[in-house]
Amino acid sequence: MTDSSTTNPTPAAGNEDKWSSQMYSKHASFVPALGGPVVQLLAPQPHERILDLGAGDGVLTLDLEKQCQSVVAIDSSADMIDAARKNGCKDAHVVDGHDLVDHEELANGQFDAVFSSAALHWMKKDPVRVIQGVNKCLKPGGRFVAECGGFMNIAEVRTGLHWALKKRGFNPEEFDPWFFPGVQTYRKMLEGQGFRVDSIELVPRLTKLNTDVAGWIDTFGFSFLKPFEGDVEERRKVIEEVQANLMFSADDGVWHIMYQRLRFKAVKV
Repeated sequence: MTDSSTTNPTPAAGNEDKWSSQMYSKHASFVPALGGPVVQLLAPQPHERILDLGAGDGVLTLDLEKQCQSVVAIDSSADMIDAARKNGCKDAHVVDGHDLVDHEELANGQFDAVFSSAALHWMKKDPVRVIQGVNKCLKPGGRFVAECGGFMNIAEVRTGLHWALKKRGFNPEEFDPWFFPGVQTYRKMLEGQGFRVDSIELVPRLTKLNTDVAGWIDTFGFSFLKPFEGDVEERRKVIEEVQANLMFSADDGVWHIMYQRLRFKAVKV
């Protein structure tokens, strides 16, 4: 799941925890279910200690716990961490990825690997600072293995949300919470913070939704709806408008979104 940019002081996030583990389970259980390739790239070993950055409700954390010595799960959302603990995660804490670099208990070079799935793109406030924190957590030679949204990820839904806000007189950039980098952009960030990039690629993935685009927006696009918090009817109209304009994203009543995943493996040098 997700470590969100919920501590970002821009309108896109505020300081409130807008994540709902129940909504996530209902509308987005496909996210951890599709995490197999990045876990395979991580190749966790029985003796290793791993940090799961943006662990969400802990579904993938539990998978990692079966394969290595120990896993520490962190996420900026208290609701998600509460769900992770209820799901059985042994060591889960509320920590924002932006704050990792200054975290005394974690950023002390004790981890063999830092793992992240579907989370880094929420850490928009300062992506470089997040990478610096990851570096401080790792032992020399430790691995940073992750998959997140990359360039052109969910472009159709994102464009629809931007258009809906512009139409109503709002600047959508102020409410857009996502950072979707391309290969060269993120490679430079990693290399600039002391990593050797072993592999990095954009992986297109047509993704079947649990429910529909409206449910997806409620779960992930909530920051775009912030201008309409006091107007339930207008909020509903925005969601319905975006979904209606994506009519070609449904096949026989089953909705899909085109994901573009940035998947990489980097080593601390």
